[in-house]
Amino acid sequence: METTAGLTFRDATDADVDTLVALVESAYRGDDSRAGWTTEADILEGQRTDPEGVLAVIKSSDSRLLTVERDGQVVACCQLEHRGTYAYFGMFAVSPTLQGGGLGKVIIAEAERIARETWGVTEMHMTVISVRNDLVAWYERRGYRRTGQMTPFPYGDERFGVPRRDDLQFELLVKPLV
Repeated sequence: METTAGLTFRDATDADVDTLVALVESAYRGDDSRAGWTTEADILEGQRTDPEGVLAVIKSSDSRLLTVERDGQVVACCQLEHRGTYAYFGMFAVSPTLQGGGLGKVIIAEAERIARETWGVTEMHMTVISVRNDLVAWYERRGYRRTGQMTPFPYGDERFGVPRRDDLQFELLVKPLV
């Protein structure tokens, strides 16, 4: 466990699965997500993740699912996956009622530090739904750059949600970790 800015970072365990699924869902889907600015409720319905998906990340030997606590309560999470010379950053969720207060900046900086120190990686990669301009801009302010490299959204696979638009795709964002 590591403590930064009053936050405790630890690896998720099997016992965290239900809490983490609820956190991710509350940050991105449904009416609860509208309390924060990261909501996808206008572009996607249905689930963002499920217990099997979260458990798979926890069990993967190349991944870490960081659980972030403040005062003993889970307030955020993010996935780090080692992929050779770079780490992949995903499943980032901050409790909607705490969004906009600088918590995300602290968490992503700590995740980058952990990836650098743990795996010696020189880059962080992530994919973002390309129409999420506000989210892309937030990552750009953190030093990530758009690559223009797109991958299709998995239409028809409800594990990733039910799209409300037909133009969704993922864009790769990259940041050097120096």
